[in-house]
Amino acid sequence: MNDPRELVKQLIEHIGENPEREGLKDTPRRVIAAYEKLFSGYGQKPEDVLTVFGDEAYDEMIVVKDIEFYSTCEHHMLPFLGKAHVGYIPNGKIIGLSKIPRLVEMYARRLQNQERLTSQIAKALDEILNAKGVGVIIEAKHFCMMARGVEKQNSNVVTSSLRGWFKKDLNTRTEFLRLTGRQAL
Repeated sequence: MNDPRELVKQLIEHIGENPEREGLKDTPRRVIAAYEKLFSGYGQKPEDVLTVFGDEAYDEMIVVKDIEFYSTCEHHMLPFLGKAHVGYIPNGKIIGLSKIPRLVEMYARRLQNQERLTSQIAKALDEILNAKGVGVIIEAKHFCMMARGVEKQNSNVVTSSLRGWFKKDLNTRTEFLRLTGRQAL
């Protein structure tokens, strides 16, 4: 495999810059270090970040909202960032509250599209908890829409993944939307 620093150096040359000038000499190393953090989610599985507590009698909705995240668009390798709102109704098991943002972070730290990110979070919670219902809403700004293409600075993309009671039961869906600050549809 090629030295990834050499690949970054070639990219700098490709855009018309001199990779040997003072401000760019150490850029290849810094880019690789940044990529290691940006894409650290590949080295993790949901089981690595979720702590599950069984034998819990709690059966009402649990919601963690406004979870800030950063991800990288797989189509243009540009950032997108926003907030995730995640809820579930336990079915005998709960997870540590800080683990929901860790799950979002794990999937966000990969080359992604927003639709898949939303579904992956919902699927992982649903499978690990066997929850009565799971809901995930993500709203994000995409640099690929802001800095190129349509160049719209204030556009937000909203995606959702609803499972179990969140999908089948209007009252459950309405409660989730209300708790996350969204209007019922």
